[in-house]
Amino acid sequence: MGSGCSSLSYSSSSTCSATVFSISSSPSSSSSLKLNPSSFLFQNPKTLRNQSPLRCGRSFKMESQKPIFDLEKLDDEFVQKLVYDALVWSSLHGLVVGDKSYQKSGNVPGVGLMHAPIALLPTAFPEAYWKQACNVTPLFNELIDRVSLDGKFLQDSLSRTKKVDVFTSRLLDIHSKMLERNKKEDIRLGLHRFDYMLDEETNSLLQIEMNTISCSFPGLSRLVSQLHQSLLRSYGDQIGIDSERVPINTSTIQFADALAKAWLEYSNPRAVVMVIVQPEERNMYDQHLLSSILREKHNIVVIRKTLAEVEKEGSVQEDETLIVGGQAVAVVYFRSGYTPNDHPSESEWNARLLIEESSAVKCPSIAYHLTGSKKIQQELAKPGVLERFLDNKEDIAKLRKCFAGLWSLDDSEIVKQAIEKPGLFVMKPQREGGGNNIYGDDVRENLLRLQKEGEEGNAAYILMQRIFPKVSNMFLVREGVYHKHQAISELGVYGAYLRSKDKVIVNEQSGYLMRTKIASSDEGGVAAGFGVLDSIYLI
Repeated sequence: MGSGCSSLSYSSSSTCSATVFSISSSPSSSSSLKLNPSSFLFQNPKTLRNQSPLRCGRSFKMESQKPIFDLEKLDDEFVQKLVYDALVWSSLHGLVVGDKSYQKSGNVPGVGLMHAPIALLPTAFPEAYWKQACNVTPLFNELIDRVSLDGKFLQDSLSRTKKVDVFTSRLLDIHSKMLERNKKEDIRLGLHRFDYMLDEETNSLLQIEMNTISCSFPGLSRLVSQLHQSLLRSYGDQIGIDSERVPINTSTIQFADALAKAWLEYSNPRAVVMVIVQPEERNMYDQHLLSSILREKHNIVVIRKTLAEVEKEGSVQEDETLIVGGQAVAVVYFRSGYTPNDHPSESEWNARLLIEESSAVKCPSIAYHLTGSKKIQQELAKPGVLERFLDNKEDIAKLRKCFAGLWSLDDSEIVKQAIEKPGLFVMKPQREGGGNNIYGDDVRENLLRLQKEGEEGNAAYILMQRIFPKVSNMFLVREGVYHKHQAISELGVYGAYLRSKDKVIVNEQSGYLMRTKIASSDEGGVAAGFGVLDSIYLI
């Protein structure tokens, strides 16, 4: 699901559907906890029968990753020159966010800007895994669409979560009302992001999240790739790496084109695209990069509204046309609405229901939104569940190969193992936006607390295998200053999907987002101040 990225060093949430690293590995703390996760299957036969295996299918052989360059050979004077050029490039090309120290920076464009937090140089990433992540993206796009159409599966899978999670309960209530009305979404648009890490324990590319709402940074991620290509064209010979090994990233263009095609399918040339935003959005420039392409390339009018403004200015006509501020809305693109903080009053919930009742194309619809929840991800990882939605056995095998270990807290054997070895697990609630996942000894404490309180609270969480990625030395740049850190990275691959009735118009991999964070930090949200934007260098 979406996660919050309204800026960088503050914790306001907005546009990062998954900017949260679900795991991290600290060299000093994780080594004593490392255990071959496949051994869980032999310790717990029940898990083998009822849950997904921790690694599925044949993995690519993970080559030992040698540093693509030696940071120790780069003296401070040279690095400072790189930093200076990177900051100039960022300023000239819009690789910026609002500066929280300026009161107006979340409301008034052009006031209080600073460069986005970035990795100075790209991160090495094996090309075989890059291709794997790209190739499965259309399959995951299709899976989300098919799951979204199975209202009974969504309602049943989240029925227990509904009892203990008020936010999920409100979403399900809206979904239930649409089912009762037999409301059909003839035009379905998804702008997704699928997040992965390379796990050294299993030599596998493992998926962390499927994000279906407010997938952030398609604008800025493209710019970071271009920045790194520019730096390597100038300094690659001195560093010893080639700019051509940084993949071209077309995320902004592809997302904007998908929005434009959805607008065309709506067939009202006078209608607008409406972006749902948070009241103070310091990550507005990432969003405006998409809006500018819609205006300049496709001649589409874009408006920005908070949910509260939609409730105040909006209505649905008899023909189900959504009118906001006197304008018909063809497409509603959510860059907000994925967290309880985005719904401080009934006004926001009224607006969400109003949008869902209309004929506007929703990105995402309430069904797509629910499909991205962590509980649904865990349900899909169970043996036999993918077969409910997909027919091709080879496609199913490709998706399963990416699944990390995911378990319900109803599995007493897995809960027992997590209490004994909490460092091997991540405990994930139905929350987005950064800073919500539970790690280390806190896993044990929360599981013991839930055992005392009774089984009802179990439905608010899932357990996930903790992934142990490679740790590398990197230069991370914030507020104009670079620091060398041991860091780990997470790859997010964007996917665009558009279906009009029975016709699939768009189903493609749509660029990527690389995020890097200090290895000792459990959380990794860029907007929440944990990570930086990065790109990949294929090896």
